[in-house]
Amino acid sequence: MPRASAPTRRAPSSQLAPLAARRPSPVPLLPQPLLERLLAVAMERGGDFAEVYVERTHSTSVVLEESRIKSAQTGLVQGVGVRVISGGKVGYAFSDDWDEPALLRAASTAAMIAQGQGSERAFPVSRVAVPSHYRVPTPLSDVEVSLKASLLTRADQAARAFDSRVTQVNGAYADQTRRLAVANTEGRYTEDTQDLCRISVQVVVQGKKNERRTGMYGGGGRVPFTHWATFPPEEVAREAARQAVATLGAVDCAAGPQTVVLAPGWSGILLHEAVGHGLEADFIRKGTSLFAGKLGEKVASELVTVIDDGTVASGRGSINIDDEGTPGERKVLIENGVLKGYLYDSLNAKLMGQRSTGSGRRESFRHLPIPRMTNTFLAPGNHHPDDILKEVKRGLYCATFGGGQVDISNGNFVFEVSEAYQIEDGKLGRPVKNAILIGVGPEALKNVSRVGCDPQPDPGMGVCGKNGQSMPVGVGLPTLRIDNVTVGGTQVG
Repeated sequence: MPRASAPTRRAPSSQLAPLAARRPSPVPLLPQPLLERLLAVAMERGGDFAEVYVERTHSTSVVLEESRIKSAQTGLVQGVGVRVISGGKVGYAFSDDWDEPALLRAASTAAMIAQGQGSERAFPVSRVAVPSHYRVPTPLSDVEVSLKASLLTRADQAARAFDSRVTQVNGAYADQTRRLAVANTEGRYTEDTQDLCRISVQVVVQGKKNERRTGMYGGGGRVPFTHWATFPPEEVAREAARQAVATLGAVDCAAGPQTVVLAPGWSGILLHEAVGHGLEADFIRKGTSLFAGKLGEKVASELVTVIDDGTVASGRGSINIDDEGTPGERKVLIENGVLKGYLYDSLNAKLMGQRSTGSGRRESFRHLPIPRMTNTFLAPGNHHPDDILKEVKRGLYCATFGGGQVDISNGNFVFEVSEAYQIEDGKLGRPVKNAILIGVGPEALKNVSRVGCDPQPDPGMGVCGKNGQSMPVGVGLPTLRIDNVTVGGTQVG
């Protein structure tokens, strides 16, 4: 069951640093003659298609607890995966040993699994230029770990200075510089370098009668380390502390159907989970999605236009190419309430008579690519956010979401709201606790009655899980009103 995690709040407009000059192209990960030999071995037993995926990832992870750096680690993961497709059969094998005999064994193993009809052809490849949606002049892997750790130390100091009731601060920084290359039997050879970083801060405060509340905030993206000059860790820490303090004294959330207003930004995680996964082509092809067979039909309010865009500059989910070597795209999935398209990887596209939308993504060389979202957001409407709130006599304002999950087969979703407020006569009232949104994705979309003119991306913290693979994603949403949403709480409304 797909899940989303890492609650955040909306991004400041200064989040993304200007794009800088592109750094020089590095030496190829594997020599082209070896790539071509691996393709030939992969097709020895025949098949319709073969692909070699090469990856080298340098990563850093730093953790702060109790005002001290608890751990600081760097690592290198590299390997090669070989995939062979024969009809509906897929053979896949990988190796983290880069010696030629080991790579040839992986290619031969994938060929044996797919069991085609036999072939002794050569498969020359040519380098294909790729677009550029993120430019990081200095690889994040080249930045000193001490500088990364200092971000967390600064965040800890800012959080503790925010309010005397702060009792605990936890911080985490993570980045990676991921190089990948993809060569296939269609003659395409593509490369990309994907830098990615994020910081998250969790703050715990203690109020009267030992009441404890937690706030979390963070951000990042495919951005250079200089990003933290425009999105400083102090800002991250203060927002996390603000969330925690703001929810002190929260009352129990009323249960039952309510009008719900979603804050812009991270609230888009509801769209990602409740709708986005159901539009991924593997679920569509297998008929397990509620959206299967509904192209051209009205599936949402006419105010709803859903877009998945892998080309957003420096976005957390952005890709110059997907993990099959296909360029990332901007895809309109739902337009004015009408279902327009699905998210395809190359395998499901071929089996369904379609083309790939650049949505084939994998966690690492150890995994097969599957259809995944990139940056998924709701297009803005014409309603002013203040007017949206004023129109609600009684309801729930959801400022920050926690995790959520969806059942693809029936569209049922459940989301935890970590910061929420009562709406009374068009104004925000007391904070509430233990709020949960429950519903069916398409039904929630049909109940959208107002869409704000204030689109916001999330600040760059989203992590999406599917089939045991985790991928970075982005979400976004303007202020949104949804009527008749089932709210789970601890008292009857």
